[in-house]
Amino acid sequence: MSKRDYYEVLGVDKGSSKEEIKKAYRKLARQYHPDVNKEPDAADKFKEAKEAYETLSNDQKRAQYDQFGHAAGNQGFGGFGGAQDFGGFGDIFDMFFGGGGGRRRDPNAPQQGADLQYTLILYFEEAIFGKETDITIPKDEECGTCHGSGAKPGTKPETCSHCHGSGQLNTEQNTPFGRVVNRRACHYCNGTGKLIKEKCATCNGKGSVKKNKKIHINIPAGIDDGQQIRVSGKGEPGKNGGPAGDLYVVIQVRNHDFFTREGDHIFCELPLTFAQAALGDEVEVPTVHGKVKLKVPAGTQTGKTFRLKGKGAPNVRGYGNGDQHIKVRVVTPTNITDRQKELLREFNEIAGNEATEEQEDSLFQRFKRAFKGE
Repeated sequence: MSKRDYYEVLGVDKGSSKEEIKKAYRKLARQYHPDVNKEPDAADKFKEAKEAYETLSNDQKRAQYDQFGHAAGNQGFGGFGGAQDFGGFGDIFDMFFGGGGGRRRDPNAPQQGADLQYTLILYFEEAIFGKETDITIPKDEECGTCHGSGAKPGTKPETCSHCHGSGQLNTEQNTPFGRVVNRRACHYCNGTGKLIKEKCATCNGKGSVKKNKKIHINIPAGIDDGQQIRVSGKGEPGKNGGPAGDLYVVIQVRNHDFFTREGDHIFCELPLTFAQAALGDEVEVPTVHGKVKLKVPAGTQTGKTFRLKGKGAPNVRGYGNGDQHIKVRVVTPTNITDRQKELLREFNEIAGNEATEEQEDSLFQRFKRAFKGE
């Protein structure tokens, strides 16, 4: 039987553009794809359209075909096959219908259990130094009465007669593109492929029961707010012999009254009196590792920051400790005695009733320049 003209197969003129040829091919591919068209000659028509498209969509092969017709395949030009391979019917069906021809999932195949999440609240110091603790979580465990089958003891699940154990039902629908086959989970067996006529009284046919489970957790030193710990195999049990899921412990750290934290570094404010800041002093400063002495030089201003190297939080991956940063805040007294007032007035008179700084370009000098508009 002689081949039909490729332009006739696609229903286009010889002067048609590539876009017109592509559009005509897609229309035929939708109409005659064997997965949607069960007519006896649909597969042959689909192959014919595919062959025509592979030729006419290629400039060189189209020119050869226009000159020699079907004989061009025997003229030493390499034929028309393989110029634009779509990988067979399955891939073309995926291209047009979004993967409807994909592989079915076996409902009886082993499946991994679901992951669980637990939020654990820690005190600031607990996150810094780590700890070991037990947590209790509700999780599913295999029913001890039916041993996970969901059926009443002495009975067993039966293969679903509606989906024949596949867990899926196929429905056919006529569309402008042809007959489309839709697959969905079987609603009779909920996609399991099995029906339980007599359910286990303990688990009501579920095959598992909810129980509180105690799990030991090792919290590493330096863990921070929002980080999580994965405990392998402590999630929900798997199905059909599949592995259990994992447990994810999400950390929340309580705020501290004195310290704040950014990464591995710890920050705090150090209140100093006017006399300490002006004359200098040696003060004790709290850190998470204990108290340390800090030498405050004379003339220290509010906002000055000191760094205590290695006094921050340990890195959770073991890369040493961060630092502690101490910001000075000079506190102005609110309740002072008459004698203190007298001394402050005397100091103010000696200082010339002006704020003083030892720096060449002091804050007060900059203030005076701004006030004069300089």
